[in-house]
Amino acid sequence: MRQLGRVHRFVELFLAMRYLRPKRSFVSAITVLSLLGVVCGVGVLIIVTSVMKGFEKEIREKIIGFNAHLTVTNYGILQDWRQLSDLVSKEPGVRGATPFVVGPVLVEINNKISTPTIRGVDVETGEKVIPMKKTLVAGEWLLGPDTILVGEEWARRNDAWIGDKVTVYSPRNLNRLRQPQKPGQPQEYYLPSEYKIAGIFSTGFFEYDFNFILFSLNEAQRLYDLGDSVQGLFVKAEDPMNAFVVKASLNKKLHRPLQALTWMDLHKNYFGQVIVERRVMSFLLFFIMLVAAIGLSSTLITVTVQKTKEIGLMKALGARDSQIVAIFTLYGLIIGLAGSALGVAFGLLTVSYRNQFLDWLNGTFHIQVFPVEIYNFTRIPAVVDGSSIAWIAILGVILSTAAALVPAFAALRVDPATSLHSE
Repeated sequence: MRQLGRVHRFVELFLAMRYLRPKRSFVSAITVLSLLGVVCGVGVLIIVTSVMKGFEKEIREKIIGFNAHLTVTNYGILQDWRQLSDLVSKEPGVRGATPFVVGPVLVEINNKISTPTIRGVDVETGEKVIPMKKTLVAGEWLLGPDTILVGEEWARRNDAWIGDKVTVYSPRNLNRLRQPQKPGQPQEYYLPSEYKIAGIFSTGFFEYDFNFILFSLNEAQRLYDLGDSVQGLFVKAEDPMNAFVVKASLNKKLHRPLQALTWMDLHKNYFGQVIVERRVMSFLLFFIMLVAAIGLSSTLITVTVQKTKEIGLMKALGARDSQIVAIFTLYGLIIGLAGSALGVAFGLLTVSYRNQFLDWLNGTFHIQVFPVEIYNFTRIPAVVDGSSIAWIAILGVILSTAAALVPAFAALRVDPATSLHSE
């Protein structure tokens, strides 16, 4: 009997909704616009959230793929780096360590000048700490006294290819030119070094593929006149996401100015930028849904004004206040459910075909919506998170339902005697 009573009440509410349905076309248009507002709000919020999470995931993977989990440095020259390497390698949670030399050079090729950053890689231990061979896209992985590896973007913009000769002016060359010539002694000059491109790598991250050239550790030491010294150690941790634990343990054993830094410490600007952009975009897009909810509330207020006599008649016939409120609330709930469902479908469809749509814009209108120089990626990354989509859809339903409460309580103030006085 209780179930039949609930069904009967639902039928009454449905018939009441049809009875209060607005007849004016402009009111119906406002209802459609309110529905579209919920669809756009939910859909765009899903798109932005998915793309921002994709950016965060891709940046994390690219940074870890090209950089070490931890870096031990004194921001200067390390002479006893072998002893330090043994100490770091014995630390719990550390899988290996390798020395490095990093710094800018002046490069000339095909009458083009560029200033990339070189990275000196130890042939024996480098691949164990930072596995880079998988990024090779052309040539062979060969670092020696006269061979180097260049990034794909640098090679493309400088018209370079396998076997081409590259002239490198190192800081040692420039430093010798600044030294004053002593009386009676011949002036010493270091000629620029020439290297052959043995291979081309591609990390998928524009900054690395355009700004870095890989050298052997010995050649990098020679270019910077370091002798047997290095600039620091790259360290591989067992779990890159818990590298801060190893960092804290190492910093207790290292003496200043030596210190250990995680990959998150060295690249916090990337992650901070993505997080801030995601929060700001989510905050702004939330107001799209809020405006849609306000539009829905305005529609129902118009219905209340137009249907004052009908509402008064219903109350005169015995309709309870809870039934009147339920009519408007159910109307908002239906708009919220329909808008959220369509918004989720619209968002997921757009995320699935985001790169195809990008290619169409570039090919048809020549619009660079996603320039690689700014965003560092050739394709738009995205991560679809089911929990985030669920919360966004629920938010759309809640806002639409809440928007219907304002006209619902306004309808409760309708006086049956006053509204039916003219009948």
